[in-house]
Amino acid sequence: MRKNELSAFSMIVAAFVLGSITAAATSGCKPPTAVPRAASDNATSDNATAQSDVAASENVTGDNITTVSATASETPIAAATEPAASEPEATIAAKPADESAKPAEDTATTLVSEASSPEDVLSSGGDWPQWGGSRFKNNTPGVTGLPQEWNIGKFDRRSGEWDKSKAENIAWYANLGSQTYGNPVVADGQVYVGTNNGAGHLKRYPPQVDLGCLLAFSEKDGSFLWQHSSEKLITGRVHDWPLQGICCAPLVEGKRLWFVTNRGEVRCLDTEGYYDGEDDGPVTAETARITDIALASDAGKAAMAGLGEGTLSDSVLEALENAGETSEGDVTVETVTAGSAWTATGNFNGVDRTLSIKKAGPNVSIFKKLGIHDKRDADTIWIFNMMDQLNTSQHNMCSCSVTSYGDYLFVNTSNGLDESHINLPSPDAPTFICLNKNTGELLWQDSSPGTNILHGQWSSPAVAVLGGVPQVLFAGGDGWLYSFKADGGQDGKGELLWKFDANPKESKWVLGGEGTRNNIIATPVIYNDLVYVAVGQDPEHGEGEGHFWCIDPTKRGNVSPQLAMKVEGEGRVEIPHKRIQAVEAEKGEIAVDNPNSAALWHYSMSDINEDGEIDFEEEMHRTIGTAAIKDDLIYVTDFSGLLHCLDARGENGQAKVYFTYDMLAQSWGSPLIADGHVYVGDEDGDVAVFQFGSQYNEPMDEINMGSSVYSTPIAANGRIYISTKDKLFAIEAEEK
Repeated sequence: MRKNELSAFSMIVAAFVLGSITAAATSGCKPPTAVPRAASDNATSDNATAQSDVAASENVTGDNITTVSATASETPIAAATEPAASEPEATIAAKPADESAKPAEDTATTLVSEASSPEDVLSSGGDWPQWGGSRFKNNTPGVTGLPQEWNIGKFDRRSGEWDKSKAENIAWYANLGSQTYGNPVVADGQVYVGTNNGAGHLKRYPPQVDLGCLLAFSEKDGSFLWQHSSEKLITGRVHDWPLQGICCAPLVEGKRLWFVTNRGEVRCLDTEGYYDGEDDGPVTAETARITDIALASDAGKAAMAGLGEGTLSDSVLEALENAGETSEGDVTVETVTAGSAWTATGNFNGVDRTLSIKKAGPNVSIFKKLGIHDKRDADTIWIFNMMDQLNTSQHNMCSCSVTSYGDYLFVNTSNGLDESHINLPSPDAPTFICLNKNTGELLWQDSSPGTNILHGQWSSPAVAVLGGVPQVLFAGGDGWLYSFKADGGQDGKGELLWKFDANPKESKWVLGGEGTRNNIIATPVIYNDLVYVAVGQDPEHGEGEGHFWCIDPTKRGNVSPQLAMKVEGEGRVEIPHKRIQAVEAEKGEIAVDNPNSAALWHYSMSDINEDGEIDFEEEMHRTIGTAAIKDDLIYVTDFSGLLHCLDARGENGQAKVYFTYDMLAQSWGSPLIADGHVYVGDEDGDVAVFQFGSQYNEPMDEINMGSSVYSTPIAANGRIYISTKDKLFAIEAEEK
């Protein structure tokens, strides 16, 4: 029996999708109307009820970095030629492990050398400073001494109080938001997780205020250090779905951290926050919202009356105290704009500062400038606003776990469709960009998916030196995997090396997930100089057929398994890719084998029990999870709840499947391979623990974490870290 229940999130989003379909169906021939983009207000803060003019006049994020102007363009690559009728399909044997124990030497010119190589990160068993640990994106840390069993104890549903009398191997836990999709990252004594504001770590943002939050905790004991707060976009769920928070994992190098916010920004932060006693720039004195008071309320009326008389009313003082800014001593109120803007200078929470007070829309809003006394807030270094500066229009959420190569920072912009799921508001906006990680300067951009974007674009890039050439791999929202030279580009453009269509040419995109053509949401993984990637769709689209690929990255041009052709008389003509369906047989179109194919092997189904039939457990389904690969064994989950174990080398050009295991619950995350074991979480909140090896097809144990595990377990410095829907656990073997 399969579990058909949708999570609360899935039901909400499914309702949204069905509503969009209904609206489209009842609108006749009238084309869908795009929802306007967020105003270019340079604002970090526009809460769900906040006023855009407040944010605009207050410059809530500080000034954005001026970037190099470059026109989005597609770099042409050599087209593959049609094979002769007698020409066999190209086949390449996968490379055995002993031929490539270490990638080719990096011959690329970078702005600075890397702090540590991916090989060192994977083998050291130390920090895990980005999604997948390194730019190879392979979740296989060399950590030892990990526990294979633990017990989280019990949590009171109302008070949240922890009864740890039966807890085992739990070093500490920390409260996260009410929904958490970000994967933990561990670096330099701190642990970072993306979530929403359900925990209410900052008094000025109580839990009922919806935010995207990046939280920093002490690795030693889980104590809260600081929070970056991203208020919701005023355009609403079309760009910034409620309660989803920060869905990506940050990149940490030294004392700097980079991540993508729910507002479509790339931000660089100081990992020390304000604890170092400095407000690092160029972004300094960043404006932050303290509180809002509804004008229609008695408190709001009293506030306006007091401001008109040059004083702060008791209602304002109470609101400030509730937000952690208790007034001590006299406060001087000055009018900036009669009836709408004031300043209040005094001592607040022990700090002499000037607050800004504004009337806009339904609220009186109070702001402060962040500085060295605001230890619980993040210290921003620079900001690159993709929606403002590149005209991107993210679909529901901006989510990309960025990576770097030297001083180059690579980002997927999440540009996608509007709420109709048909119209693409920004067809010319880039999908892939490269920034200078030190300054936020735009180096190059590319919009290769163009108008073929199916839905949204939420994958993350990987980087490696492959065939002697540094390559950055981007998965596009059109279902293609793209490789660019991992450098600073030329004339604002990246050099496209190859592209690979990860869907059969006859597959078809159908609105709502009923079709067979898929996006790529998983992250490509690099192992033994080869590339591994799976296809899938947004979770609310449900289950469906999937594909998993092993790709040779040394080829160039269109390296897809097949080419789309049009039959014209006795000849064939290659046709451009089409968004909905690349090959339509009724139009005289066919798919032919590509002699330039880079596909080494492909997995969609396998008759594992050799009974002549393909059962549910013998199929690869859609996935948003990323593979983990070690000692030539691949572990990858799918959204139908299966864990697949395959041979990374394949066999005679075909997939070699060792086993599949049905977890009986949907899996959103990816496996962790560490210390001779495999750890996999699911939506039921269970973490299955397997002994590593193709012969171990049943878990040793399944441990319940108390709530859904939408993220991926990671390991660093002798501990396992698992973020559940609302908590972060540090799991460590107790000394006996």
